[in-house]
Amino acid sequence: MKRHAAQTLAAPRRGSVLIIVMWVCLGLVALTVYFADSMTSEFRAADNRAADIAARQAMLAGTRYASYVLGQFATNGTVPYREDYKAEELPVGEAKFWFIGRDNDQRPTTEPIFGLVDEASKINLNTAPRTMLEALPGMTPELLDGIVAWRSRAQAGGGDTTYGRLEPARTNKGGPFESVDELRLVYGATLDLLFGEDTNRNGALDDNENDGDASAPRDNSDGLIQPGILEYVTVYSRQPNTRTGGGRRINITTPQNRQQLNQILQQRIGGPRATEIIGAIGTTEFRSVAEFMAASRMTSDEFNSVRGDITASDGTTVQGLINVNTASETVLACIPGIGPENASALVAYRLANPDVRGSFSWITQVLSRSDITRAGPYLTDQSYQFTADVAAVGRAGRGYCRARTIFDMTLGTPRTIYHQDLSSYGWALGTQVRQTLRNAKETRA
Repeated sequence: MKRHAAQTLAAPRRGSVLIIVMWVCLGLVALTVYFADSMTSEFRAADNRAADIAARQAMLAGTRYASYVLGQFATNGTVPYREDYKAEELPVGEAKFWFIGRDNDQRPTTEPIFGLVDEASKINLNTAPRTMLEALPGMTPELLDGIVAWRSRAQAGGGDTTYGRLEPARTNKGGPFESVDELRLVYGATLDLLFGEDTNRNGALDDNENDGDASAPRDNSDGLIQPGILEYVTVYSRQPNTRTGGGRRINITTPQNRQQLNQILQQRIGGPRATEIIGAIGTTEFRSVAEFMAASRMTSDEFNSVRGDITASDGTTVQGLINVNTASETVLACIPGIGPENASALVAYRLANPDVRGSFSWITQVLSRSDITRAGPYLTDQSYQFTADVAAVGRAGRGYCRARTIFDMTLGTPRTIYHQDLSSYGWALGTQVRQTLRNAKETRA
């Protein structure tokens, strides 16, 4: 009887112990699942951090590669051709990088163009006359006045100026722009004016830039990209006034240097023909190399043989000249003597004759003598500053970064003069690259 009672009392205790053990096991399982989930999350975070690091290293590798390309193919003012180098999906380990470029002929595109960008294909904010800036798409009177006053030393410090008349009065910089993004400090500059529809500054029409008011930015959903002013301006374009082998170039603007010019012509072209050229130009005072070329009636080969020896300036460098071989139709249309009526014809001739892009001697086939005289002071066929806009992704399409580096070639070797991280502007490689990366990830999985 006693034994039966003891067994009866022990049964509930054993049941309680079992329940306690089960709760302990459940707690241990819960802790195990919790820590396993935490470890999985940390592993994924670490993998993402590794992908981001790989992307940034690939971006740096792209910048170094751009420096190499320029050192090989951008000497003495030449512009690297896209066929000279690779510009898209270059591998760095498991990461990849691209150069986000521009289509100089402005054919409509919904995908980015890949390549290096010539800074001389743009209008220089520090040297462009008011009329040229005024012709930029979207330019307003307020912003135009703000730009001119900002760079003018004569108006620095307030007074009766654009900035001095503001309430409260402000002080403008009174000096040259140091970067294009400095425009954001100028009175009258708004994000809509500066960026237009191209808020990620990749030169292509992304989905959010063609959906009206559905998502930022506001756009007219017309299927065409409408860039802002930043797309067309620079502050870096300048070229040295030295010859390839050293020494100053001959200034052909005045008759005083005709003897030196005659000697070069004798050496490069020959006696009788050199005499004819000197006779054709006479004692004319020229404002530009392009005007001299048109007046001399030299053939393309003759002009190209002396192009590197002549200039239209006494300075050590010449700032702000626009390369007619790489400038877009929009930029060309802003140049006096070219305008909208001739810009499209210049672009059409470039497209039909791609072999002429190493010189501007071909402009005589499109522009009249008077047009060349007006446009000449703003034109060049040489470039010494280039932008490498490098976007990179890490392994399996994870980790994205983008940076823009501007190189200067005036000393003969690439020199970094500006660097800007553009990762915060968002994805800039277009839908095709995104889909390619997604497909590769699914295949890997």
